[in-house]
Amino acid sequence: MRVKAVRLYGKEDLRFEEFELGEIRDDEILAQVMTDSLCMSSYKAMLMGSDHRCIPEDIGENPVIMGHELCARILRTGGKVSKDYKPGGVFAVQAKMFFGDAIKSPGYCYPAYGGNATSVIVPAEVIGGGYILPFGGDAYFKASMAEPISCLVSALRSAFHLAPNNKDHIMGLKPGGSMAILAGCGPMGLGAAEVAMSMENRPARIVLTDIDEKRVARAKALLKSKNGVELEIVNTEGAADISAFLGNGRNRFDDILVMAPVPGVIGQADSLSGTDACINFFAGPTRKDFYAPVNFYDVHYNYKHIIGTSGGDVDDMREALRLIETGQIDVSVLISHIGGLNCAAEATKNLPRIPGAKKLIYCNADLPLTAIDEFAERGRTDPFFADLHDICAQNNMLWCREAEEYLLEHATPILED
Repeated sequence: MRVKAVRLYGKEDLRFEEFELGEIRDDEILAQVMTDSLCMSSYKAMLMGSDHRCIPEDIGENPVIMGHELCARILRTGGKVSKDYKPGGVFAVQAKMFFGDAIKSPGYCYPAYGGNATSVIVPAEVIGGGYILPFGGDAYFKASMAEPISCLVSALRSAFHLAPNNKDHIMGLKPGGSMAILAGCGPMGLGAAEVAMSMENRPARIVLTDIDEKRVARAKALLKSKNGVELEIVNTEGAADISAFLGNGRNRFDDILVMAPVPGVIGQADSLSGTDACINFFAGPTRKDFYAPVNFYDVHYNYKHIIGTSGGDVDDMREALRLIETGQIDVSVLISHIGGLNCAAEATKNLPRIPGAKKLIYCNADLPLTAIDEFAERGRTDPFFADLHDICAQNNMLWCREAEEYLLEHATPILED
């Protein structure tokens, strides 16, 4: 079976090409990839090539399929797994997988398994490890959003604060506390706020900051307070003293997420941290010599905690899927662009330079990468985008199930031989 995919051959060497996928074994699954969401982690992997801890040394001869935020539909199963998995079943994937001391992931490690492909073979070790999870939601794109949401679930669950004895750790956000999400008006910042407002141990107040007015305006238009949480979204451009800028005697936070690998943002987190605060450096840098100043007086005397999280585990993924399937969080706010597999390679190469939020790829469609708020303009000459605009306009210009259904029925397909 010949398929099309975006494969990584080396540093900055991504190729959209057709190749022979091969036959599945008795303990494997053949699946059609429905959607994949492009991630900045893939951009960093593209830059690093085999210097990345999860990417094999021999990708020049055995390229790997990119993409790890995928939703797929089962086409065929091997005999050994046919009892538990059936054709037509839809699944999301756990990206970060542990096999002994090794960490593996689709999009980094496998020549035949990744999100940027028309069809893939799910390896036996992935199936046996329980790393594909059934999805019962009403749209494929929502399952693709489950992977980034699971990373946020992990980050918020990993926060900790001290018990009254100042020794024992109480895991999770501080209930009824205050939370800051710095450089937080991008897709993951919006997602973090959505998840935090839906958790049992949720803060009473969440402040998102950013210096990009377009991102701030989009966040204000899309993100709504819920479950009694006070929500503030502010542009801190030009604020020399962010603590004074936020002001009003409420400028110390219990939980802080740093969403950009910028020393100045880390400095803001440091200055905004209150007693027993937990700072999560969530944004992964590409430089291994990345440093930023931190006030260690506060670490010692004010019990400031500094952590970093990357990815989530299967339990985090299950929680993400539950939040999505039950409608407790709206993952549509994370998505700003739609495209087909034909544009995934160039989009990945240019992710930092493409404005907006998540770029959602329909892996069996041939489409240009297009911002949702540009559907109307493109629709002047293309009825397909005019119809998509009309559908999204009925949903506050957010991507939705109805738009996906229309796309799957009317988009130009990418054909496999």
